[in-house]
Amino acid sequence: MSSSVELPVHDTTSADGRRLRGDASRRMVLERATHLASVDGLDGLTIGRLSAASGRGKSSIATLFQGKEGLQLATVAAAREIFTARIVERARTEPRGVRRLSALLRNALDYSCHRVFTGGCFFAATAADVDSKPGPVRDAVRTALTDWYGYLEAQARHAITAGELAEATDPELLAFELAALNEEANSRSLLLQDERPYVLAARAMRDRLHAAGAAPGLLTALDREAEGAADAEVSG
Repeated sequence: MSSSVELPVHDTTSADGRRLRGDASRRMVLERATHLASVDGLDGLTIGRLSAASGRGKSSIATLFQGKEGLQLATVAAAREIFTARIVERARTEPRGVRRLSALLRNALDYSCHRVFTGGCFFAATAADVDSKPGPVRDAVRTALTDWYGYLEAQARHAITAGELAEATDPELLAFELAALNEEANSRSLLLQDERPYVLAARAMRDRLHAAGAAPGLLTALDREAEGAADAEVSG
């Protein structure tokens, strides 16, 4: 006599549907979380605060992220994806060197000026919040920023090798100065509620690169704001 064993049938369609709904919920919650953290900092990003802002229950959010630190880390990762897409990926249409460096700077200024996140640059806001607090969250913010600074420096190094910048240019110092101009524009614009700091920063970036040997034709990504500053001075 033969016997057969019936294997359980799993409803993969239902499982896939639940997964898709869970992914959609996670994306929606993280969208709100990135905006909140850009204003209130990562310490101010609590499950209760996010629940009120997103309309999701506290228990649902806690389940999605397994606690506050998981929420903070997921928020940093989500913000980094947006930062990379808006600034880095868009600049990769330009050749390495001064053209890409100029595009990166233009994109970074626009990302802050256009308030992709409510509080301006997400990483400028959150770095100030966690810089003296060791742990995985600070590590995540630090990694995102060191990668950004390193990418700016890499473009400066390539520009020097390609002869687009003077051989005596210090790529680390140049990247530091350019990043500082971007961060100051973000900070001052938020405080003063004024877009002029972006105009000044673009001009300063252009002048700094030109002083380092960059040909004006390689700096067109920054020209628009430089021209805007000149027009503002004439009209004033």
